[in-house]
Amino acid sequence: MTRRWFAVAALLVASAGFAETARDPAHLNISVALFDTGVPENRALHRDLEIFPRVRKIEALYLPFVLRKTLTASGEWGAIRVVPDSDVAAELLIYGTIIRSDGDVLGLQIRAVDASGRVWTDNVFSGPTSNEDIYQAIADALLAMRQTLDERALRNIIETSLLRYGQQLAPMAFDEYLQENADGTFTILRLPASNDPMLERIERLRGVEYVFTDAVDAKFRELSTDVATVHELWREYRRQFKRFQQEESLRVQTKPSSFERGSYDSMMERYETYKWDRQAAEEQENWAVGFENEMGPTITAIEERVEELEGWVESRYAEWQRILGELFELETELPD
Repeated sequence: MTRRWFAVAALLVASAGFAETARDPAHLNISVALFDTGVPENRALHRDLEIFPRVRKIEALYLPFVLRKTLTASGEWGAIRVVPDSDVAAELLIYGTIIRSDGDVLGLQIRAVDASGRVWTDNVFSGPTSNEDIYQAIADALLAMRQTLDERALRNIIETSLLRYGQQLAPMAFDEYLQENADGTFTILRLPASNDPMLERIERLRGVEYVFTDAVDAKFRELSTDVATVHELWREYRRQFKRFQQEESLRVQTKPSSFERGSYDSMMERYETYKWDRQAAEEQENWAVGFENEMGPTITAIEERVEELEGWVESRYAEWQRILGELFELETELPD
């Protein structure tokens, strides 16, 4: 009973300051989900594609923050948060998959979808790793899409976002307001009254959850700061190594062999080339292991903290759902 009434108190007495105040509808809040590593399951492809799974895992945590930094610097959006998992109720949710990351080129598959199910972009963005033009291109694409929407459409996104969040926590109270269409988009059938007590509770709960989401975001920001310098060293090494590989490959192709084809000396020459390739691959693997060892403790600490916070949110979700359901039944029960 104590736990139940503590949860009720937290639900009903949560500071109204958590509720979001009126804002420019153009300044949508953005959630950036951690990127997919893009690492194929077939390990045999890793060497051919020059993919290092350990490094990709770290990049999937780090690169969303580089995008976040660019979006924040534009001043065109509301709160921009990096989140561990997809938040389907986000006003604008960005998914990313790393499709290429070497010393020269970074390629990202970016999909952005708003709360109403409208796809803003679903394209590959690529560019040199030596600058951040790729992130600016993503930011420009999002801004260009937003400029095609009028104020009513933007407000509709914000309203749909809140209703979808409410639908997750109190489906009995919010199912009647939204309709999911066959194409995956959502249509608002009607809006609850502005003073609807259930809506007010949902707004307060979302504010509380944002506090914890921001705590997770802050932990990931710590990680991004720690990774930045080491990651740049890794990329510089990859750039130099790739140039050396290209020069060596050109030298081998253009240098005529002085040995008869099929002879022992010719085979030994080919073996030496193969041995160099293997040594080069092992050297890159050692660099990747060193990179992981450098960042390993930090990442482990971040993941443990994030898991702890996620566990708290999940347990509270279950409690909030139960309490909201009971309150809804009490409020809609007809008197004898």
